[in-house]
Amino acid sequence: MTTLHEGPYIGPMMKTAVRLAPVLAAGALLSAATAPSHYIPPNAIDLTKILPPAPAKGDIRYEADREVFRAMKARIGSPRWKLATQDVVYATPVMMRDFSCAAGIALSPEVTPATYRILATASADTGHANVAAKAHWKRLRPFQIDAGETCEPKEELGGTYDYPSGHTTKGWTFGLVLADLLPDRATPILARARAYGESRIVCRVHNMSAVEAGRMGATVTMTAIRATPAYQADLAAARAELAAARRDTPPPDSAACAAEAALTTPSVLEGLKR
Repeated sequence: MTTLHEGPYIGPMMKTAVRLAPVLAAGALLSAATAPSHYIPPNAIDLTKILPPAPAKGDIRYEADREVFRAMKARIGSPRWKLATQDVVYATPVMMRDFSCAAGIALSPEVTPATYRILATASADTGHANVAAKAHWKRLRPFQIDAGETCEPKEELGGTYDYPSGHTTKGWTFGLVLADLLPDRATPILARARAYGESRIVCRVHNMSAVEAGRMGATVTMTAIRATPAYQADLAAARAELAAARRDTPPPDSAACAAEAALTTPSVLEGLKR
């Protein structure tokens, strides 16, 4: 598997990778030139002492996860399922595109490089803390407990664990950083970040508890990140950059953004019943 904060998802989803190749290539070039450092030391946050433990067989949370997994069968093939499939690709340049509607600005490594840097660096830190927690709990993914279709090829997930969700950790990190940068857009940004994590539930590759833990883990780690002078300096640079981008570049396509909002504004957990 590729690294959490920069690796594109490539494998049987080759059509997606080919379509995104120009964006990924540009991001890779920029990443090589300005490789993310870190805002906090790699072991600064120990999520195993902060998060609730991964649900175990016999726990109420364990059974709730199984019920949600089964309920998501109804989403297979739906427009929300297609968005969840799109959200599988989590290289930073691709995620910048995914959050452009919420931000109201067409984000990219080329047009907004300072924003790229702060997102990639913060994601590296929250991702490191998340990976350590995954290795500690080693919780099975939902399709390894109850058989069922997933939107992401299962062979691409072999040997990786469920709790906490890495995609959710990165998506929520994006939400928190972008809300810091664009507080007037905090509501749509954080709604998209919530939906990004829920895509993993719709995709049926993460349990509900893993998505909740991913958000909590990102929030905890970002609390430490935000206190650093380096983050504050990068925040100031990215804010100035985004102010200029708002003034000088066209906004994302309004029709496409409205269609995305229709899929992401309601939670996929809304209205679920036994």
